[in-house]
Amino acid sequence: MSNPINYDAFKNERLVMTNEQLELGFGGGKIQVAQTKNRIARGGWWFAQMRQIVNNAMDWETAGEPRPEQIWIPGARREVKV
Repeated sequence: MSNPINYDAFKNERLVMTNEQLELGFGGGKIQVAQTKNRIARGGWWFAQMRQIVNNAMDWETAGEPRPEQIWIPGARREVKV
């Protein structure tokens, strides 16, 4: 049986594992700076919107007392026997 893939070439290879997140990009530092500025601007816009919503929120009145809870007492069953 012939083996078209030469597995002997892979015996000496070693996987390098790190606990760091991999960063994929186009290899340009300028893109990252622009993305960082855009992300900061979007974050600023988002939090400004959230502050505006909180400042314009209605003040709700507190709920009144809840209705009494109906409970079941063991042994207090009443049945009508005919």
